[in-house]
Amino acid sequence: MAPTHALRASELFSVKDYVCVITGGGSGIGLMAAQCLAANGREALETAAKSHNPEGGGEIIPLGPCDVTNKDDLEKVEAEVSKREKHINLLAGIQGTKAEPNEEHAPSLKEKLWNQESPDVWNQNYNTNVTSVYFTTVAFLPLLQAGSETHGHLSASVIVISSMSGIMRHAQGHFSYNSAKGATVQLSRLMSAEFQKVRVRVNSIAPGYFPSEMTAKESGPDQKSELPPEKVMSKGHDVPAQRAGSDEEMAQAVLFLTKNAYVNGEVIAVDGGVLNVVAGR
Repeated sequence: MAPTHALRASELFSVKDYVCVITGGGSGIGLMAAQCLAANGREALETAAKSHNPEGGGEIIPLGPCDVTNKDDLEKVEAEVSKREKHINLLAGIQGTKAEPNEEHAPSLKEKLWNQESPDVWNQNYNTNVTSVYFTTVAFLPLLQAGSETHGHLSASVIVISSMSGIMRHAQGHFSYNSAKGATVQLSRLMSAEFQKVRVRVNSIAPGYFPSEMTAKESGPDQKSELPPEKVMSKGHDVPAQRAGSDEEMAQAVLFLTKNAYVNGEVIAVDGGVLNVVAGR
């Protein structure tokens, strides 16, 4: 049994001896993950802005550049990490045109959807959100297994950032993106079952509306974005929280999945309650 002092939040969620690799950590949700892991740990390796290094905590170390859709780039980054570290404890992966299907006349609906998207857009979405997630995870499996060997059975893990869009039944005007995110969710489940054989956990976070370059269409010099409540509430469906998610709320989800070695194969929606009011799951 654990003594009471071992149940302090600072003990439960400390990653001070962890080495974490984050893809897409230069802005948005990826930067939130890099910041929280560096603030509570030793090293978060990513191409994030140096200005976000915490005082008295770990550090954010630039890697790459790396195109996660390119196997050669992935091998180079894995080799770069291997030169620095003998293991990693966490791999976090962050990865269309819009045509709202609001027509009730089939010929008009066909014309809108046919003209607004292309097979190239679909292929790009799947390559970015599914294929790259798979090959990035595979590239780092040996270092992840080494992390479980040094820190305990199934302690090392992968956090795949999917989306609530991959769980809901509302296309949100982008069939290609939402279906690709749905494939990301299923890929996470497949990898969780298969990769536990090498003592690596895989879970997924399905975010709702968080400030990022994708949702806000811009970011500041610090790579941070703003997403005001009125913009969130104009998304075409109810958002019970009536605001975007915060950096702290994403950090809490990341730290939970990083440290709780008894959680494997889960998809955790951090969405402000959207999936309570939009058909899904």
